Amino acid sequence: MSKESVGFVGVGLMGHGMAKNILKAGHPLHVIAHRNREPVKDLVAGGAIEAASLAELAAACDIIHICAPGSAQVEAIIAAMLPSLRNGTVVIDCSTSDPTSTARLAETLEGKGCFMADAPLGGTPVQAEAGELATMVGASDEVFSRVRPVIECWAGAMVHMGPSGTGHKMKLLNNFLSLGYGALYAEALALSRKVGLSVAQFDSVIRGSRMDCGFYQTFMGYAVEGNVEAHKFTLTNAYKDMRYLASMADAAGVSNPIGAAVKNSYAEATNMGGSGPEDYVPHLVDFIAKANGLEPRKDDA
Repeated sequence: MSKESVGFVGVGLMGHGMAKNILKAGHPLHVIAHRNREPVKDLVAGGAIEAASLAELAAACDIIHICAPGSAQVEAIIAAMLPSLRNGTVVIDCSTSDPTSTARLAETLEGKGCFMADAPLGGTPVQAEAGELATMVGASDEVFSRVRPVIECWAGAMVHMGPSGTGHKMKLLNNFLSLGYGALYAEALALSRKVGLSVAQFDSVIRGSRMDCGFYQTFMGYAVEGNVEAHKFTLTNAYKDMRYLASMADAAGVSNPIGAAVKNSYAEATNMGGSGPEDYVPHLVDFIAKANGLEPRKDDA
C-alpha cells in the first residue's frame, strides 16, 4: 500500500529535521522554500520535490505540516492553500498557535472537506534531526489514527490530547510554566546581585537542589557560563506565546494575573531591544538586570 503524500511548509531549524525523517520513512515529500534555501536544497537532494507555490504544494499532498512563527502566518499559509487543497487533506499545525485561531481554521477547513490537527513541538533542533521530538496532538480520533504514522516519523513521544485545538492549549500551558521559570530566574538573579550575592553563589545553592530542573540548567547555561545559544528560543516568541496564553485565558473567563506578570517581563525585554533573531530567553537576565541598574551578566564575575 502506497504511503500518503506529505507536504511541509517551514523547513527551518525544527522543520528541516522533521521533514528529513518523513522522507527517510518513505513518504513522498513536497517542500517549499521561504528565505533560506539551504534546507530545501538538502531535502531535494534526498528525494523531496520542491513546490513553486503553496497552491502547487496543496494540490499534491494528502497531509500537510506547517511550522510557522505563529497564528498570523499559519492563517496566511492556509488561505493561500485553501483553493487547491484536495478533499480529505489533513493540515497539521506544528507551530505554537492561538487556540482561538486554530478553532476558526478548523471550521474553514471542514467547509472545504478537509481536516485540522495541531501538533506543537517540544524539543530542540538536534532532537528534530534525530526524530526524537515530543508533541501533544489535537485531532479527532479518526484523524489522529490517520496522521499518527506520519508524526511517528519525527516524534519520539506523542500524547493525543483530544479534538483539534487541545494540543495548542496544552502547549501554551507548558510554555506558561517554562517561561514563568525564566521570568522568575531573571528577577531572582537581579535581586541576588543587588543584595551582594553573585550569580555563581546563587547557582551553587539552587543547582542540584529540589529547585533544580532541566529548564533551569539550560537557562543558567547563559547566566553562569555565558553560552549565548544555551536555549535557542527567542524573547519575541516567548512574548508572543504569553499573549496567546492571555487570549486563551480571556476566552475561558479565567483570571490570569501571574501570566500577565510573566508576559510583561518578556514585553519589557523586547521593548528594550531584545527583539532580534538571536535574542534568546536566557538573555532575559540582562534586560531585567539593566532595568534594575545592573550591568549584563558577563561583567558579573
